[in-house]
Amino acid sequence: MNGLLEVVAPRRLGRPYRWLLGSAWTSNIGDGIALAAGPLLVASQTRSALLVALAALLQRLPWLLFGLWAGAVADRLDRRRVVMVANVLRAIVVALLCVSITTGTVTIGVVMATMFLYGVAEVFADTTSQTLLPALVPRTHLSVGTHRLQAAFLTCNQLIGPPVGAFLFALGSVFPFAMQVVCALLAVVLVSRIASFPAPDGAPGLHLPPRDGTRTHVRRDIAEGLRWIWGHAAVRTLALVILVFNVTWAAAWSVLVLWSRDHLGMSEVGFGLLTTASAVGGLIGTTLYPRIERRFSLAAIMRTCLLLEVCTHLALALTTTGWLALAIMLEFGAYAFVWGTVSTTVRQRAVPQRFQGRVGSVYMMCVFGGLVAGQALGGVIAEHWGLTAPFWFAFVGAGITLAVVWKQLAHIAHADAAGVADAAA
Repeated sequence: MNGLLEVVAPRRLGRPYRWLLGSAWTSNIGDGIALAAGPLLVASQTRSALLVALAALLQRLPWLLFGLWAGAVADRLDRRRVVMVANVLRAIVVALLCVSITTGTVTIGVVMATMFLYGVAEVFADTTSQTLLPALVPRTHLSVGTHRLQAAFLTCNQLIGPPVGAFLFALGSVFPFAMQVVCALLAVVLVSRIASFPAPDGAPGLHLPPRDGTRTHVRRDIAEGLRWIWGHAAVRTLALVILVFNVTWAAAWSVLVLWSRDHLGMSEVGFGLLTTASAVGGLIGTTLYPRIERRFSLAAIMRTCLLLEVCTHLALALTTTGWLALAIMLEFGAYAFVWGTVSTTVRQRAVPQRFQGRVGSVYMMCVFGGLVAGQALGGVIAEHWGLTAPFWFAFVGAGITLAVVWKQLAHIAHADAAGVADAAA
């Protein structure tokens, strides 16, 4: 057992990291359960495609409304307590939904309100959770810590959680959400244990740098964070890359179900296999990542991942067979996992501890803002020019973006030099 624990969470990362990883596994299982059970509950309450789409939007909208505020809060308050309070609020919101389901008073309005309120709490929980890793792990081990957390997300949120959620929903609509409440509360307990042990040597710890004694408004803190990002060329460029690539990715993926059915002639099971193939590819990426990081520079890895993204859009635009689409999705899952690990590591190394929350929140807004904009564009493009048009749009848009930032990626990959200087100061 000790050998397995050493592989999953090496001792050099410290005991606080093990508690953080345990909370990530637990909360991701709960979120994965909701990933399947949430749409099923919405579908059980309405047959309106507009309301179904609106329900999905309501869970992402809080990132655009409160993302910057969440980042400022993470940089002002005790980060561990912010995560704990936000997860308790998530549990309360879902518990109230369980009560409405049990009493037979649940309606589509109740479900949509729950998804929005849960999304608000999720913004503060996830934004602040991202700041805990660079506080608990030495800079030299950030890639290892990020790799394990990314693997936890992939395994629990994408592979384990959804089938468990669908199975529990089949037993009774209240069961998956009751399990989600349990997972959220257990994550609170695990996060509370982090402060029981000191961070390893080389890690800054949970305490934020002391302020100069002056009280500032949240809006001022947000503006300060935005100025820091704009003044740091590498971090700013990486944020723009993530925004644009999420717009192009979401434009193509917004019609994936129709594309697989009407263009490739795949069944509902075939579409499910596409998503499964990407998750399996992620597991392959998880296995290969340590070797990749040892053998190649971060700049080479980033360029390869983005180049594979461009080629993936082209391949999906050209393919006409289901088996080839499955192979492409397998490749997509592998490089997407590697990119997520590398880009997060590069950002966390480059950003000073006092700005981790605000910079992280901007990145999450780029992710979700790109997804919302891309989904809207993809629908319009497909409506006018056909189901393969969004993939051509993604190929051209991502290709142009990559050509523009190709040389800058070498600088972005080593942006942590500024972070080291800041830490020394």
